[in-house]
Amino acid sequence: MSISFFAKFIDDQSNTNEPEIEEQKPMKTDQYPDPAPVFPQIVTNAVSKLKNRLQEEYERTYPELGDLVRIVLDEEEAKAWELSFPHLFLPDLVEAHIAQLGLQPADMRYDRFAASAGFSTDQNDQLIPAYADC
Repeated sequence: MSISFFAKFIDDQSNTNEPEIEEQKPMKTDQYPDPAPVFPQIVTNAVSKLKNRLQEEYERTYPELGDLVRIVLDEEEAKAWELSFPHLFLPDLVEAHIAQLGLQPADMRYDRFAASAGFSTDQNDQLIPAYADC
């Protein structure tokens, strides 16, 4: 019986290495089995940040009416919380309330003074110099 050394080595199943199975790590979503307690906090934070941003924008637009802007924001935030997604409805509610008040933004209030004596306006309301270079 002449079995070669290599044939004996190939047939020997005791020398096989089984790959090690890595420990399975849970997915990040598996770490929080119930997202229900987290969602209200996320929405509350979103509404708070949105309200602050809206307040800054409207106070820039209506600089002398900061108190009125805060009152409008508070009223509309209360209405928004009665709806399903307050962070989605708040900007529209505030915009509609401001429109109802008929306020004019600060930059529009002084439009009648925009064209000074050295300038005239063309048909497109663009300022053009009233002098000519020769």
